[in-house]
Amino acid sequence: MAKVYAKIGTVLFRTDIKTATNSLVADEPVSAGGMDLGFSPSELLASALAACTCGTLRMYANRKGWLALTEIHVEVEFSRDVQQNKSQMNRKIEIVGDLSEEQKKQLLVIADKCPIHNTLTHTITIDTTLI
Repeated sequence: MAKVYAKIGTVLFRTDIKTATNSLVADEPVSAGGMDLGFSPSELLASALAACTCGTLRMYANRKGWLALTEIHVEVEFSRDVQQNKSQMNRKIEIVGDLSEEQKKQLLVIADKCPIHNTLTHTITIDTTLI
């Protein structure tokens, strides 16, 4: 189970996020009233998909012994239409290395099976408790 802790003080939007072993700062861009001190919440969401895709593809390629795969680049754009209550993620994957077209097609199939992709494309429930 993933567990994070977030804390905000009096500085508008600057949020410290911690796990048991890591930390980062989230903020909003200056154009939204923040100071752009870290990833925005939307960037954090997009980065979760990008990181999970990279890790899943690397793990799969390693299991298959595809040592020619030297790098995986993933770009994710996230946008939200508040009026239509609709979100869109566009993911672009670049495979670097001497792989066949069949291997590349298989990696594309595997990308859609990463845990964050599965989470984002299936029902999500959020239970909130005030403590």
